[in-house]
Amino acid sequence: MTDEDYMREAILEAKAAARRGEVPVGAVLVNPKSGEIIGRAGNAPIALDDPTAHAEILCLRDGGYETGNYRLSGLTLYVTLEPCTMCAGAISHARIGRVVYGADDVKGGAVKNGIRFFEQATCHHKPSVKKGVLSKICGELLKSFFKARRK
Repeated sequence: MTDEDYMREAILEAKAAARRGEVPVGAVLVNPKSGEIIGRAGNAPIALDDPTAHAEILCLRDGGYETGNYRLSGLTLYVTLEPCTMCAGAISHARIGRVVYGADDVKGGAVKNGIRFFEQATCHHKPSVKKGVLSKICGELLKSFFKARRK
């Protein structure tokens, strides 16, 4: 499967989050050696009454349970929206090998925008990053969601 194929899986998680009334962000965690998806999640802070229940965090938790390890070295995280500072920190602590994201987040992002977490000297693990995969689709999910909420 390609980066676009895995991002489509993350988009399915984002759409499921939107149906639950959550901000439509989705993530999947992949073992690039086997191609297996070992974690998947959509945003769930409202459902879980948990401000940390971002798609990335929940997906990393799935990965930890699945692998039996809190170190997720060499795995690839696909996420529909640029990770925030909290999620970037979790990605670094988990030792994710690669992050692939869709839409930029000019307000809350921390990879390309904001503090650029992985570029900081204090960041102890820096994954490779690929941005903009299916960005138009990922961005449109968010725009549609918030437009409907403003009506």
